Amino acid sequence: MPQTLRTFLGAAVRRVRRQAQWFAVRSELTSTSSPLALDYVAAQHKSPLFRPLAGVDPELQRNKVVNLQLAAKQLDGVVLRPGQRLSFWRHVGSPTYARGYLDGLVLSHGRIGAGVGGGLCQMTNLLYWMTLHTPLEVVERWRHSYDVFPDSSRTQPFGSGATCAWPALDLQIVNPTAATFRLAVEVGDEYLTGTWTSDIEPPARYAIEERSHRITHEGPGVYVRHNELWRLESEGGFTTERLIAANHALMMYEPFLQPAPAAE
Repeated sequence: MPQTLRTFLGAAVRRVRRQAQWFAVRSELTSTSSPLALDYVAAQHKSPLFRPLAGVDPELQRNKVVNLQLAAKQLDGVVLRPGQRLSFWRHVGSPTYARGYLDGLVLSHGRIGAGVGGGLCQMTNLLYWMTLHTPLEVVERWRHSYDVFPDSSRTQPFGSGATCAWPALDLQIVNPTAATFRLAVEVGDEYLTGTWTSDIEPPARYAIEERSHRITHEGPGVYVRHNELWRLESEGGFTTERLIAANHALMMYEPFLQPAPAAE
């Protein structure tokens, strides 16, 4: 079978599978939004829009900002009521040139390149990290298979992001609580900023702790990085903990054999 036909059929299959999944959970999917923030801040986070990346065309980062602005318009104000589900791709839609998306930075099989809609992973990274600090539950998340950048300036544990690719790799969040949550996202001059607010003050506080960090040597020039992320939930003087992710990623740079810095 020719490569182009194989690629076309693969994309069609992925679209059908995602549409089938959305249909299966259609009664849960949220479709409402509000311009008004709720009373209590459940979680906030921000990430810089521009990073110094050697050998990367700065235009790709500027285009990424445009892509994030388009996605933010679809996500800002989304309301997640009890029992409802948020699907990143269902709200954002297909990132195409016809919809205004530009070629931004993409990572594919550990290689840096350009592709339409590139840079939207910064949005899913932000949403995932923020949601881990709320009682909301992440029910679909895809981890990065490659560790591309060293730890300099890293402010979160390795493996605390969520990659995305239309439509197969989605980020989905469910509200298992009795509270209503509202998402706010904003693309400023320097930062992508996100906030979850709620109509009920969250009864617990959440922290993410990295454990079992290690780097293994798998062959000549081949290193794999591993860790676990645990969520600590503190309420009423008691703390419970739960494993939320076990990460394994092929390192694309020569490692310094030391643990990653802790989260902020």
